[in-house]
Amino acid sequence: MPIVGSARPGPVPSVVGMITMRDLTKRFGERTAVDGLTLDIASGKVTGFLGPNGAGKSTTMRMVLGLDRPSAGTALVNGRPFAELRHPLREVGALLDAKAVHPGRSIRAHLLAAARSNGLPGRRVDEVLALVGLEAVARRRAGTLSLGMGQRLGIAGALLGDPAVLMFDEPVNGLDPDGVLWMRRLMRSLAAEGRTVFVSSHLMSEMQLTADRLVVIGRGRLLADAPMAEVVASGTRVRVRSPRARELAAFLTSAGLDVMVGPDGELTVSDASAERVGTLAHEAGIPLFELTVRQRSLEEAYMELTSESVEFGVAEPRVEARA
Repeated sequence: MPIVGSARPGPVPSVVGMITMRDLTKRFGERTAVDGLTLDIASGKVTGFLGPNGAGKSTTMRMVLGLDRPSAGTALVNGRPFAELRHPLREVGALLDAKAVHPGRSIRAHLLAAARSNGLPGRRVDEVLALVGLEAVARRRAGTLSLGMGQRLGIAGALLGDPAVLMFDEPVNGLDPDGVLWMRRLMRSLAAEGRTVFVSSHLMSEMQLTADRLVVIGRGRLLADAPMAEVVASGTRVRVRSPRARELAAFLTSAGLDVMVGPDGELTVSDASAERVGTLAHEAGIPLFELTVRQRSLEEAYMELTSESVEFGVAEPRVEARA
């Protein structure tokens, strides 16, 4: 069951952006890559888009951007198909493939061509170059860029039209730690301005620090669409140590809590708050030595959600002891 510094120069867009999908489906021959997705990606939040390899994330984003035609259903930006947007860069900015640039063009020439095709002034190119840290290398050919610099160029292209909707596919790929932190802050600040930020990533730790809401798909189907806190909270555990552990375990179990007793007498109470456990221990007159809340990580929640949806699984590595 589905669980249902300054970021940039320029004014905040007057139009609040939104991505909507209704029964969105894409088939490639007999294979269904995206299977009936219905989602609202709202403004003012960073929405993380997660799923195993082959889950349909990139195909979903491509349909939103009009690069793939849906087999059924609709994908809209600001209430319209992407193909009907008169000046698309002014409404939605996207980074799907940082290598999708002419290698012989300079960084500035690449961005200037995109700006002119959408009626944007040349000064906007200089603004985004400064924002992403490429101002000093603007005359370098795009084909000579490192992976991280290429990512920055792709991000600059997404920001070029000052859009209300932004879509990023693996935006921190190739960035150094400073770049990852910069990108996290950028996405958070864009969302704080009221923009829609839809980002796909395989880096669970980074998503846990960045996203407000999560959409998880597997084999093209929706597995979760919920706030970050809700996704990770369902696996909360409370670690308890007491000199009367087994007596406490019996009392907590009688109160309807799920209690596991470890070999050393340590108790683990699932899906309960520390306040609840502490109050019950007090009522029973049982002393406590430790009461620690352990919230599961996004990685743990993700692995549980997608355990039956991994299409390209691998065998566990076999480690042999050396003689």
